[in-house]
Amino acid sequence: MLKTLIVVPLALTGVLVGSAARSHAERIDATVRNIVLVHGAYADGSSYARVIPLLRAKGFHVTAVQNPLTSLAADVAATKRAIARIGGPVILVGHSSAGVVITEAGNDPRVAGLVYISAIAPDDGQSASDALKGYPATPGGAEQHPDAAGYLTITRKGVDEDFVPDLAPADRALVFETQGDWNSTFLTEKVTRAAWRTKPSWFIIPDDRMVPVQHERDAAARMRAKVTTLAASHVPMLSHPNDVAAVIMDAAANAPARATATAGTR
Repeated sequence: MLKTLIVVPLALTGVLVGSAARSHAERIDATVRNIVLVHGAYADGSSYARVIPLLRAKGFHVTAVQNPLTSLAADVAATKRAIARIGGPVILVGHSSAGVVITEAGNDPRVAGLVYISAIAPDDGQSASDALKGYPATPGGAEQHPDAAGYLTITRKGVDEDFVPDLAPADRALVFETQGDWNSTFLTEKVTRAAWRTKPSWFIIPDDRMVPVQHERDAAARMRAKVTTLAASHVPMLSHPNDVAAVIMDAAANAPARATATAGTR
């Protein structure tokens, strides 16, 4: 009888240990490991330079898209190529005008979840201009000017006061001096269908002076996104990288890693 009593607990212990190991493995498997970061106007992939090391330190595979900024179609094509290279499932992250890009490119079946940062987020069949219609102009909007070919740049005043006012002066100067010009035709190009209607979404809303904050709030509510508000400027990836990385990692942990898309309309 004593032998029986000893063997049974040991057998039960083995079952519990095995179950715990499987549970841990399932949690790891359930986390999306691939992150694609998409920059917006006047920027490039280095706008995520302070976020990427934080994600890599946690074992994520990360790539930052280098958008041409010549059109929405060109930016979507560049983003889709990056998704294809890194494989899936993927968390797709878009900052500012790249919210429009991920709204279209996010329909790729490898995309498991979407993270919007200070972003323009259109609905089905809308352009960026459509999405922003009816919202008050922002201070930063007045600091963006087109050249003869319709390419927009932002003034030094706009960078210092509206784009990245919470960065050090030397960093603000670098942002201004390295900005890329942005084709204004982007604003009128329409998405086909909004990926957030079928994919879980996260939204970071700062104290924005470039994109109307109320648009961001309304868009986040419409897509039922998990919202994080930050006391930050338009580019929180540079001023609050830990907070931004935390939201991306939360998306990776909670998006459906085993499914290529979430069924149904949100």
